[in-house]
Amino acid sequence: NYAIEKTVYTEGWARSGAIKTSSSQYGIPLIVNHNGANGTVGPMFWSHYSFLGLDPRGLRDDYVNYGDAVVNHSKIMYQYCVTNPKSWQGYNSKSWGLTASYSRNPQTGGDDYAAHQPNNDLGIISPTAAISDMPYTPTESMNFLRFLYNENYKKYIGVAGPYDAYSVHYNWVTPRYLAIDQGTIAPMVENHRSAFLWQLFMSAPDVKQGLLKLGFHSTQYGF
Repeated sequence: NYAIEKTVYTEGWARSGAIKTSSSQYGIPLIVNHNGANGTVGPMFWSHYSFLGLDPRGLRDDYVNYGDAVVNHSKIMYQYCVTNPKSWQGYNSKSWGLTASYSRNPQTGGDDYAAHQPNNDLGIISPTAAISDMPYTPTESMNFLRFLYNENYKKYIGVAGPYDAYSVHYNWVTPRYLAIDQGTIAPMVENHRSAFLWQLFMSAPDVKQGLLKLGFHSTQYGF
């Protein structure tokens, strides 16, 4: 009954079209401008939380195809870790993914917190980054999951699954969990497996009405 006007969305979130970019990384179009990322991608969680329910597949507004945007975010993050411009030990095709998580304090070697991303790369891998990418990069994400469970179970896996963060370079792991990080893993794995949460959310009449008012269209759901 009290939805915002489209102009609030267009001039706010979409920045009157400035949300879109023609830049690319590793030959992969960025599609969206990531705030503060200096021409590359931001932390991986930017393509997770909004899309636990909102299905990005075939979803676009007046400026952006969000399915392409989140997939490309994941592919760029993967390529960044494989390319490994800072030469961290332990970054490769099986061990990849940067996002906000616990981190290693460079002064004390103890636990800290950081929004890991290419322009804030501290040598820390956050398992939720690659695992929650399962719908976007299924092969690369599954290779990471196997790296954890088949090759490093005793080192990186605890009672509630993968620990929040680790660094091969520093021989560091935090045997801790952060619920907001762990929280995206199960929904995104299920979305990859069955699209259940996506379908449930997108079936809500108010969701469709709101999206249409803001100029969204979905080829996946026929509107």
